Amino acid sequence: MTWPASPAEIARLIPHQGRMGLLDAVLTCTPTHISCRASSHHAADHPLRSPTGLLAPVGIEYAAQAMALHGALNAKPGVTGRPGFLASARGVTLHVPRLDDVAGVLMIEVEHLAGDQRQAMYRFALHDETGRPLVDGRATVVLDTPLPP
Repeated sequence: MTWPASPAEIARLIPHQGRMGLLDAVLTCTPTHISCRASSHHAADHPLRSPTGLLAPVGIEYAAQAMALHGALNAKPGVTGRPGFLASARGVTLHVPRLDDVAGVLMIEVEHLAGDQRQAMYRFALHDETGRPLVDGRATVVLDTPLPP
């Protein structure tokens, strides 16, 4: 199976569109793990950039998009994407203060730990090309929660 290799292919699978689509490609995907690559942290017009730069907590959003993509790629045949919301982030460690000054691409690793039809728990880690840790932690996503009108 081939994985989405461009932001446009990824955008067809997850709700994050336009500049909010932060991932470049999927490198690997199994029923319990996904590995993605991103270079959007270098963009001067990054939608989550603050006046002082792209702060490390934004790494949680990179991980959340990888979680959404993991869910979409592992959905049962005929099942469309299910809306999900990040309910909590726990045990988060910020190993760097900012992401915009990280050279090269970001590597995003997400592991599905547990879940059912209503929620999913993941462990995530962002690192640079050399393996230097940037951000890691756990997150819980609540699924099938209707969007407000």
